[in-house]
Amino acid sequence: MMDSDVCKARSLGDPAMLKRMARFYRTAKHLRASQVVARARLRAWRPAPQLGPAPPLRSVRAAWTDAVAHPLSMLGPDEFCFLNERHRIAAPGDWNHSEWPRLWLYNLHYFDDLNAESALGRAAWHSAWLERWIAENPPGVGSGWEPYPTSRRILNWIKSALSGRPLSPLALHSMAVQTRWLRGRIERHLGGNHLLANAVALLCAGAFFEGEEAQEWLASGQRLLSRELAEQILADGGHYERSPMYHALVLEDLLDTHNVAQCFALHIPSAWRADAQRMQQWLATLTHPDGDIAFFNDATLGVAATPAQLNLYGARLFGSTLPPPQGSVLMRASGYARLVHGPAMLFADCGALGPDHLPGHAHADTLSFELSLGPERVLVNSGVSVYTAGAERVRQRGTAAHNALVLADADSSEVWHAFRVGRRARILEVQLEEAPEAHWLRAAHDGYRYLAGRNVHSRTWRLHADRVLIEDQVRGAPVAAVAHFHLHPQLAWQRIDDALVCVTASGRRLRWSFAGAKAIDAYESSWHPAFGRAVRAPALRITAGGDSLVTTIAWD
Repeated sequence: MMDSDVCKARSLGDPAMLKRMARFYRTAKHLRASQVVARARLRAWRPAPQLGPAPPLRSVRAAWTDAVAHPLSMLGPDEFCFLNERHRIAAPGDWNHSEWPRLWLYNLHYFDDLNAESALGRAAWHSAWLERWIAENPPGVGSGWEPYPTSRRILNWIKSALSGRPLSPLALHSMAVQTRWLRGRIERHLGGNHLLANAVALLCAGAFFEGEEAQEWLASGQRLLSRELAEQILADGGHYERSPMYHALVLEDLLDTHNVAQCFALHIPSAWRADAQRMQQWLATLTHPDGDIAFFNDATLGVAATPAQLNLYGARLFGSTLPPPQGSVLMRASGYARLVHGPAMLFADCGALGPDHLPGHAHADTLSFELSLGPERVLVNSGVSVYTAGAERVRQRGTAAHNALVLADADSSEVWHAFRVGRRARILEVQLEEAPEAHWLRAAHDGYRYLAGRNVHSRTWRLHADRVLIEDQVRGAPVAAVAHFHLHPQLAWQRIDDALVCVTASGRRLRWSFAGAKAIDAYESSWHPAFGRAVRAPALRITAGGDSLVTTIAWD
């Protein structure tokens, strides 16, 4: 037997290798055949850039409506800050710097600063920046020509031009080359928000230019966007990746599409406006009283526009604002619930991780929840600060980084690498009821049924005006069960009269008690309110003494 054959035989008999192969199978089996074919095609076929002249511009029929102004990111003629990390683009190679995070480089190529706060004051910088990008990023080469940053850049250049800062002939030619390139590099292998961004860029470029070629872009973008919106926007208005942050990004793209279409008096399906308004309502429902999104799956602040910004943008486009959501609600299609009683607002994840073929932004956070009292966040999920594959990315996606129950020291869904999920938790039941004295929500999942004990976890929240009860039940053979509770960084623990109490920044006291607990441990965790940021935060680890644990949190 050859040495290589011996190595293969040993590898196949290696338990660790077998485990990795099994995990890969549990991940890959959910992919659609069309994704596999599209990925193979994308790798095998790389069309040559088409460098012909740009089509003529279409005549503008109506004024551009003010869009969302994002925070500035351009700090100097060649200095940028993204994800709380600053770098200078000192040399042509820096556009694809090997030691900088890929997401940082993506942001560099988006050109968001063209439409950021006080953009007019940086017009000279922007003009030089565009010319330098064109000169130092030859067609089809580098991170900037990947489909997603190309889509974001095309849209940003169009928005800037329509808001009163015309593009140079050089930039118009480059945009046409980019659109042709994108047309042949659509991300059908990924789908989700990437594919929607591709469709929006094609449609808006087709609206911006005119002629036969531009009409083809426009029609292609419309077909793709119609098809994807029908699948990706769920019946309750949620985006099917179940991330409030990406939901907000998709909503802004859809509002921008309406804006561009209005500028050129182009007809778009009325269903798109209905989609946008349902998305606005969904986002408002998952917004804390402080005005920012709840942290489920990949979600953090400073990436997408705020719910208030998007609501105002929609009002400017459609002529009316939507009423804020009232009371407790269960959004069955996307699997989120909101309970409201007295000063308390509780958000719970009681649904699927996301579409089976696209769980890349999912966390193992099934039956996790967040809690606000008045304008203050009390219990918070981890959020996200990194996308780079590694131990920290896996930890932030893990069950213990959320207000959830961990069995056998394992995650409820098998998150691994940066964007992969093997075994997935499935919701078995979910029910919401309201009564004058309390609103309650019950749900169960099978994410731990693969364990030897065939365990099922069910959780019931009972929200009163002055307290919340979290009842955890574990069915199946006995298994180690640990509940984690993560406090907002502004809260602090105190011991008052032999009771465990946490105090909010405003001085509100929350008294904790546990029935069925074997051990109670306080530890230091971290909260991630933005990419590149980790804030120290207190947390509790409650070890259950049996198959039932009841946590009560009472407040003044």
